[in-house]
Parts: sequence; C-alpha cells; structure tokens
Amino acid sequence: MKTYLINDQKFIDEVILSCKICFAGVVDEDGLPYVVPMNFGYEQGVFYLHSAPEGRIIRALERKNDICLTFNFGEELAFQHPEVACSYRMKARSVVAEGKVTFVEDMEQKRHALDCIMAQYSRKQFKYGDPAVRNVKIWRVDITNIGCKEFGAPHDVCKK
Repeated sequence: MKTYLINDQKFIDEVILSCKICFAGVVDEDGLPYVVPMNFGYEQGVFYLHSAPEGRIIRALERKNDICLTFNFGEELAFQHPEVACSYRMKARSVVAEGKVTFVEDMEQKRHALDCIMAQYSRKQFKYGDPAVRNVKIWRVDITNIGCKEFGAPHDVCKK
C-alpha cells in the first residue's frame, strides 16, 4: 500500500466536502499548540468557521491569525497479511490547509458565512436573528497552502 500526494483540486474539494468536521490548529498566547474540532463551510477555496466570541482560540488568533485546518475522510483499517503487524495501515484521504483568519463583522457577510456552514450539513434554508448573528464569531479562512494525500492505496493505483 502506498501514499499518494494529490494535486487535483476537484479531488481535494471532494475530500473536504465529504467531511463533517475539521480540526483547527493554532499556537496559543503561551506558545503552545492548540487544536479543536469545528464545524465548517467551504466555498470557492474559502473556509468559514464559527465560534463563541471569546476564548483561548480567539485570543490566539487575535495575537497571530495563522491557522492550520485538517480534514480526514474514509478511514478504513487495511492489511497485506493478517499475521504481520507492520502490514496494517489506515486507508484514508486527508487535506491539510494553511491560511490566515479574518473575523467577519458585517451582518450580511456573517449570514452568508452561516449559510455556507449550514450547507455543509443540510439543504434547508435558514434564517438568523440579529441577536444570534451579533453574538457569533465568524471566521473567514483564506488559504495560503493546501495539500492532499491518499493513504493506503494499492500499489497499482496511478498517481492522480
């Protein structure tokens, strides 16, 4: 089984859109790594996330707006021989995206971001009251670097 680096944007988008959560990683105010699972929306190469208006991750992002988002899809245990431990491997597809966070303040842009997030989970249309929109922190993540890998692919699979 092999690991393949994938550069095809359509394949990358399919992996991202197949995921229900992403993991957001930052460096906190004490210089420590901090990673949290989050809901997300994705539209035209931009990610949207939402959170409470304050907390450890917000303080970290206000100090330095760099972020790393990871996505993982299709986890399946595979092996080449059931008696050989080192032949076991997880088959999966993953995306790692690095970017910069800006916090969205405009009410209509916040509603648009919330629609993008909800579209990841439901095809229903939603309305958002002003108090709820004002009290949610909306993150826009513009990607500076993105990579995708397919793990545990058979040797005879062509590179994508």
